[in-house]
Amino acid sequence: MTAAVRLGVILLCHAELEVAARMARIWAEGGAHVVIHVDLNVPEARMSPMRTALADLDNVVYSRRHRCAWGRFSLVRATQDAAQHLLAAFPDTTHVYLASGACLPLRPVAELTAYLAADPQRDHIESVSAHEVGWTVGGLNEERFTLYYPLDWRRHRWLFDRFVEWQRRLNVRRRVPRGLSPHLGSQWWCLTTATLQSILNDPRRAEFDRYFRLSWIPDESYFQTLARRHSVTIESQSLTLAKFDHKGRPYQLYDDHIRMLEESRCFVARKAWPRAANLLSHFPLPAGAVPDPSPPQPARIERLINRTVRRRVLGRPGLYMQSRFPRKDAENGKTSAPYAVFQGFSDVFPDFEQWLSGRLSGDVHGHLLGPEQVEFAGRPQVGPGAISANPVLRDHDAQGFLTALIRITPRMQVFQFSPRDNQVLNWFIATDPNAHLLVITGAWMLPLLHSGMPFDDIRRVTAQLQRAELAQLEVLNSVWVKARVQIHDLSDFLARPLALLDEAVRQVQPTVDPIDALPRMRDLTGLDELLRKLRNAGLRPRLTGDGLRLPEQPDNERTAAE
Repeated sequence: MTAAVRLGVILLCHAELEVAARMARIWAEGGAHVVIHVDLNVPEARMSPMRTALADLDNVVYSRRHRCAWGRFSLVRATQDAAQHLLAAFPDTTHVYLASGACLPLRPVAELTAYLAADPQRDHIESVSAHEVGWTVGGLNEERFTLYYPLDWRRHRWLFDRFVEWQRRLNVRRRVPRGLSPHLGSQWWCLTTATLQSILNDPRRAEFDRYFRLSWIPDESYFQTLARRHSVTIESQSLTLAKFDHKGRPYQLYDDHIRMLEESRCFVARKAWPRAANLLSHFPLPAGAVPDPSPPQPARIERLINRTVRRRVLGRPGLYMQSRFPRKDAENGKTSAPYAVFQGFSDVFPDFEQWLSGRLSGDVHGHLLGPEQVEFAGRPQVGPGAISANPVLRDHDAQGFLTALIRITPRMQVFQFSPRDNQVLNWFIATDPNAHLLVITGAWMLPLLHSGMPFDDIRRVTAQLQRAELAQLEVLNSVWVKARVQIHDLSDFLARPLALLDEAVRQVQPTVDPIDALPRMRDLTGLDELLRKLRNAGLRPRLTGDGLRLPEQPDNERTAAE
């Protein structure tokens, strides 16, 4: 039997109050208590139509107004006051949802409350450790907590930048309050009343408020950090679909996004264009006879948006623009012959090196850039051309090592690669027209599944390897790449491993016989649970993809038979 949930909603409004009033009515008529905060920069006269439009709803109230500025603590203060007003006016509230006046409910409010009732003690707030995963836009990650930010970035941008540079030169470092571990995440969350009251009534709240008042963009870190101090259970994922471009600005939703938003099954989306009449009239979807508590499924729309971001940043082949005009390399060919790099395949298939050597007419090595040893094929201590397998000698001139190996051997060179390996050649290989790079992102997590390591060690290793692979992917997605690159995240590869493995091998050697059976695959049992534990522990896995699916049973049977 599920617990009764009574939802309260805080709406932060600063523009388009007509649309905000419409959103407030959707929430209120859906059974939620609503408290509205309107930026004090908005003249009182502009609030009159909103007050009139919502006058018939006794579950809508207004909180004390604050003059808010982007990136300043005033947004946190406004949220704090609105939350206190909401809990005082409606003491039966069990969950509080923070939204903006431009956040559009996509599903009936009853479905959201049914979803929350399935686990009434869980807080839904994206909360990512600032020390382990760098995902912010604009270059300020841990520094947003260790430097002082008394200036408004939008109004005094030049002074803001100079003050940051001055603090860096003087090695200024603020002390984080005892007991706090800085976390970052989406501004839009849904907290239980117990967690929210614990944050608001914390005996050290004045100390925490003073600290965050001079932090950078505290509305993305204040509740995200303090929730880690007070919450019993955190689902580190926002229930609001909010995507941002490469400059950190939120995407707007238009009428032509209706079908994708329906398929996402998300409860709320930010932010709707005020003139998107069809979008605003289409949502929220009509309520059914019985509320559907199924969780959101935003994977497809997020992939489409991420693809759009890459297209926006990288442009299209053959499209020349002043911002990305190509520059010729100075080399007369970086290497002398084609070669191939397989990344992640040996993590999915433990015997991949031996299996691949039986199919390609080339020298198939292990991890040539591995930390312990240069893994030449057959593992000799001295490789082709009297090249040593000592990693110290290799790392003294890694570029010379690779170019010499390719030049001195008549056969095509193929080797394995991983975020665990030396990353010094990432740019060299990515900008080499002779290189073939076949990548399965996030596959390095599979050996951790049954490693027997303590979870804290797995979490630390995951953060390190994810950072390394994210840095590599920035290289592979740059406009300067000349190698042939094929990238799949782990979830995409596991969805159809036979077809993608065949495609990868054929890219290296088109004349190879078709692959009709997979090599032995690593045991994937517990992968979904490990990813969830990592996310809820404050580390967001970003490279495995969403919706992980194991290969169909017939493929596994054929693999075992082989």
